[in-house]
Amino acid sequence: MSEVDFEDLKRRSFLQVLFKVARLANEEGIARTRTASGDDRVRVAHTKLFPFITFEGVRLTYLAERLGVSKQAVQQLVDELDEMGVTERVPDPSDGRAKLIRFSERGRAGLIHGLGVLGALERELAAVVGPQEMSATHETLLKLLEHLDAPGDRAR
Repeated sequence: MSEVDFEDLKRRSFLQVLFKVARLANEEGIARTRTASGDDRVRVAHTKLFPFITFEGVRLTYLAERLGVSKQAVQQLVDELDEMGVTERVPDPSDGRAKLIRFSERGRAGLIHGLGVLGALERELAAVVGPQEMSATHETLLKLLEHLDAPGDRAR
């Protein structure tokens, strides 16, 4: 198989294209957020945790499971986010020995700011494909998310 055939094969895969678009959009969003905030400490590795951290909090083991990495790897990322003031650890009300990781007040404000930055990027992308295409794509992704992130699949 030639390089051209291989690239064509990747382009024909919906999920391969989705993964690449998501990665590039994430990198662009991080770059813009860094520029707007003047803070370049948040890395791509940190943002991989963000979709799984809730305001109520989740356990470290849950984050490790969702990312498919060791608890030690997640521990390091969470320690860094704690040091930046993005996350905090609070007692788990269901088990006093365990801790939950959640966004701090500063982290929640940062997420809201980041969503604003992403909103601007989304508007730019909508200008490329058209607002109706962007809206339809968003609706499709929400349906896929609902299917793939079913409550029965979560182990907190």
